Amino acid sequence: MVLLRGKKALILGVANEKSIAWAIARLFHEQGADLLLTYAGEAVEKRVRPLAESLHATVAPCNVTNDDEIAALMEQINQQWGGLDILVHSVAFADKEELKGSILSTSRNGFATALDISAYSFIGLLKAAQPLMTGRNAAALAMSYYGAEKVFPNYNVMGVAKAALEASVRYLAAGMGQDQVRVNAISAGPIKTLAAAGVGGFNQILSTVEERAPLHRNITQEEVAKSALYLCSDLASGVTGEVHYVDAGYNITGI
Repeated sequence: MVLLRGKKALILGVANEKSIAWAIARLFHEQGADLLLTYAGEAVEKRVRPLAESLHATVAPCNVTNDDEIAALMEQINQQWGGLDILVHSVAFADKEELKGSILSTSRNGFATALDISAYSFIGLLKAAQPLMTGRNAAALAMSYYGAEKVFPNYNVMGVAKAALEASVRYLAAGMGQDQVRVNAISAGPIKTLAAAGVGGFNQILSTVEERAPLHRNITQEEVAKSALYLCSDLASGVTGEVHYVDAGYNITGI
């Protein structure tokens, strides 16, 4: 069964071949979707463009802190496809200095930057995409982490940002439900990606999950992609406003 044949999918957050967003893009391509991948800046473009070309995908610039660039992206999608079926938001950022020590080290500017890029951008993108997604049984998906609920060493302001993102998913699900647009999130277990490299003590987190998770292992990008496929396909036509865990069961454990 080809689950996404003819679907038009926008995927934000591919940084390199280890990105969760890249695993999602590959699987969506295999399942018949037409893809548009974004990049922010020339350095990222150099990595993203050849990856996109391998999937016959379109690429476009998008700095998610810039409303004009978001508007230009949606205009390109309108010109190219005339509508949008899937939006995948795999974007997060906090200055490295904000991911050291405790939450008390968070600066005002660092807090604003983390919340803007990691949480508000999902709202801003869907606000701009709404006319393109309405009435298409479309799906939007964000990437979260268990640090939104529980305290992890050095995660700090990013945990606050992910909590805001998960709350945004619920409010967006309510706000876009009348347009028949479903909005969900995946809370993925720790994976070695470019983004994870900025979190101090990340290897310790990996070891702890492997020890304590019911499956006694860490997850892969491909496992997250399979859940993304489910949530963005008609298999999940009745699912919205949910945070779906892909973490080898770690979130259910106590001591």
